[in-house]
Amino acid sequence: MIPDYQTLMLPVLRLAAEGETRVAEVAERIADDLGLTLEERDELLPSGRQRLLHNRIHWAKFYMSKAGLIASPARGRFVATKKGKALLSAAPERIDVALLMHEPEFREFYRNEGGATEEKSIAVRPSEATPAATTPEEQIDAAHAALAAALRDDLLERILSNSPTFFEQLIVDLLVAMGYGGSHKDAAAQLGRTGDGGVDGIVNEDRLGLDRIYVQAKRYVPGNPVGRPDVNGFVGSLVGLGATKGVFVTTSTFSQPARDYVKHLAQRVILIDGRELADLMIEHGVGVRGYRTVEFKRLDEDFFSDD
Repeated sequence: MIPDYQTLMLPVLRLAAEGETRVAEVAERIADDLGLTLEERDELLPSGRQRLLHNRIHWAKFYMSKAGLIASPARGRFVATKKGKALLSAAPERIDVALLMHEPEFREFYRNEGGATEEKSIAVRPSEATPAATTPEEQIDAAHAALAAALRDDLLERILSNSPTFFEQLIVDLLVAMGYGGSHKDAAAQLGRTGDGGVDGIVNEDRLGLDRIYVQAKRYVPGNPVGRPDVNGFVGSLVGLGATKGVFVTTSTFSQPARDYVKHLAQRVILIDGRELADLMIEHGVGVRGYRTVEFKRLDEDFFSDD
């Protein structure tokens, strides 16, 4: 029998502590250790799109990465961090969501993604039954939030693994999808200036070009926030150009002083951090595509009415 994803956390972390690895490699090792049959190894999710064991290992890895126990040094690869190895040295009998909740970064992430309390930890499990304490609609919402969080994480990881030129093109695609820049060709022409690891350029706010928006973007890794000096430099450029509107995009976050700074400016400056960038990409279909649609039906009260 394939263990649930929380039961898989400990063996996944142990294998990640041995060195960089992949989900497929870990799945093979765990399947051998558990003596899983060929049928169990090939068992698919109800959607038929992924192996159940691979899916549960992915979620175990994802949640542990949010607790800082696992890092992804390269696309598709992961490894235990110093914190993860330190946890293993304490010889825990089990690693699960309740244990991860002791980590502040995981607690913040988890509560932001629909798991408001530790007691509801099962509610975001993608492959398991949920407790009677939550309604089916709450379970669906929690699962959707968990999937969205994983997708955001994957998007930012892919952006950082690609080149500055790719990031430049991504910004073009996103702005055009949002209705800025006129045609795609016009937007690309305006955003063709490569800056310090990102994009610096101008786009039309509307198709007629009645107003312009200045854009700056920086590819910073998570944990390296954009500070007030960077934003101040961008605002200085706006002042020098006589511009009134600007958008600053980063793949990481903005420091609180940077956010406070833009609140009281004469210029209108919008700060878009990594989470917001990924959300906009998802909302406007940039770098993502639908893969499954589930329709839910309600009782038609009018059908059964005697009136």
